[in-house]
Amino acid sequence: MSPLVLTPQQQKLIDDRAPSIGRLFLNRVAETPNREAFRYPDANERWHSLSWGEVGERVNKLAAGLVSLGLELEARAAVASGTRVEWILADLAINAAGGATTTVYPSTVSDDVAYILSDSGSVIVFAEDDEQIAKLREKRSELPDITKVITFDGQSDGDWIITLADLEKVGEAYLGDHPTVVEDRVSAIKPEDLATLIYTSGTTGRSKGVRLSHSGWVFEGAAIHANGILSIDDLEYRWLPMAHSFGKVLQMTQLEIGFAAAIDGRVTKIVDNLAVVKPTFMGAAPRIFEKAYGRVVGMMEEEGGVKLKLFRWAEKVGLEHSRRTRAGQSIPAGLKIQHGIADKLVFSKVRDRFGGRVRFFISGSAALSADVAEWFHSAGVIILEGYGLTETSAGSTVNHPDHLKLGSVGIPFPGVEIKIAADGEVLIKGPHIMHGYHNLDTATKETLDADGWLATGDIGELDSDGFLKITDRKKDLFKTSGGKYVAPSHVEGVFKGVCPLASQMIVHGNDRNFCSALITLDPDAIAAWAESHGKSGQSYTEVVKSPEIHALISGYVDELNSKLNRWETIKKWEILENDLSIETGELTPSLKVKRKVVEEKYRDILDGFYAGA
Repeated sequence: MSPLVLTPQQQKLIDDRAPSIGRLFLNRVAETPNREAFRYPDANERWHSLSWGEVGERVNKLAAGLVSLGLELEARAAVASGTRVEWILADLAINAAGGATTTVYPSTVSDDVAYILSDSGSVIVFAEDDEQIAKLREKRSELPDITKVITFDGQSDGDWIITLADLEKVGEAYLGDHPTVVEDRVSAIKPEDLATLIYTSGTTGRSKGVRLSHSGWVFEGAAIHANGILSIDDLEYRWLPMAHSFGKVLQMTQLEIGFAAAIDGRVTKIVDNLAVVKPTFMGAAPRIFEKAYGRVVGMMEEEGGVKLKLFRWAEKVGLEHSRRTRAGQSIPAGLKIQHGIADKLVFSKVRDRFGGRVRFFISGSAALSADVAEWFHSAGVIILEGYGLTETSAGSTVNHPDHLKLGSVGIPFPGVEIKIAADGEVLIKGPHIMHGYHNLDTATKETLDADGWLATGDIGELDSDGFLKITDRKKDLFKTSGGKYVAPSHVEGVFKGVCPLASQMIVHGNDRNFCSALITLDPDAIAAWAESHGKSGQSYTEVVKSPEIHALISGYVDELNSKLNRWETIKKWEILENDLSIETGELTPSLKVKRKVVEEKYRDILDGFYAGA
């Protein structure tokens, strides 16, 4: 049970939640038509704004256009695009027309696009640009059910492919003869109807379509609203892939609460945009925080001298202040004075990098290093780590700014039950649980039992205060030949906390007599290091293979090992010549490492660690 005690008003938010996404959206437009809904950049980096009333008008036309094209209740319409305001308009229109959105990452190769569209039974596709259209043209013979492609930026052929503006015109004409068509469709949607079909990017095997209902998504928004961490006056910066459940749940929360969101999916623009947008919160994958941490610490280490000494002093002061605060202890007068100085000279500058108004960040989709989270907290930047799966409509637990335990993923959402199985696996039950895997009854029965408990595949524990801590993925835990269990993500998280140059560490050691690791370094951090060490102009590979970098990383591995049990320590390691990437198939679009792919790709290196051992 959740230790969060709801007021009657908070409980009412959950009990009286809208029956569908379409109704939730129409309610939002009616309640706050003049408030800002979205802002977005144009090609010249100028930002534009849309009110909820303006969004309502556009979505009404788009939804009517989809109905006129033959989209039926629960029929699938796919969106193949990066995160942008048009993605959201398309998704809202699909749901308002009673259809279900199939999500396709823009990085998905054509074979997998064809599989997703075919398996889902999608009949309409929103394609971002000519690159996405080319994939559809290549596989058109395999996609006879696709009746229309609607493009955001690509070229229209006036027949099979039309523009988003064309769809709006079609919808406007249809509304002339059927003025209540969208309201009629929304009224016909049942809470348990299919709203979204998300194909998990998966760290192994072919992706599975996760069937998620209107009721589950609306519950997510209502539960987060009831948690009380956000208000209508907040401003979100959203870069997360809308094809990922994390992006979708933020959208549901926005519809529920009504705050504005700045939308731009370009990862390279996050830091620049934060300074312009000045949001009050943002959701992100841990890699974003690890990069920011590495950049700040790396810059200070390169400065050296008095600035570095001041920075290290501030870190020490901030850490003591953070730990006392989180423990509910009083802050001595001397520490208060020191912290005020450290905050003015150091920590305020860290916060300014994020726009200066952030109340907190929300971290999800993978494990966040506890050391990195604590470093941010000591700088006055709160990261609320949460937990969930695509199969749970994203969120199931989250920390609260006033009820926080670093290293945990927080407490369950109100209405969500969590228990730990005999083997340590986390089991979840609630209104947000998927209805199963699309066309995969056996896989559904293996994951979801008859009583509604979802087996997450994660190993975890609940403490006496109801906070959940995730140890590792069940399938990733391994045992050394000496019989000792190792949780690789724990070791990897500690490394990212001690090494500001780190991008990834992949710990290996199943049935081996010691642990080894493959290490990749952050290209931006390496470029900065090279600039200040006489290696400007050298390639990433040349720099990371240099004796100087090897000696530097060796020191960080020694520091890592000092924090681990003997059987967890890394005895041998190697820095890879390239960072892992989505494009090479080593990372999922949500930046999770495909561990088996990486281990197979670098099998010769791993086997070499143990040759003759």
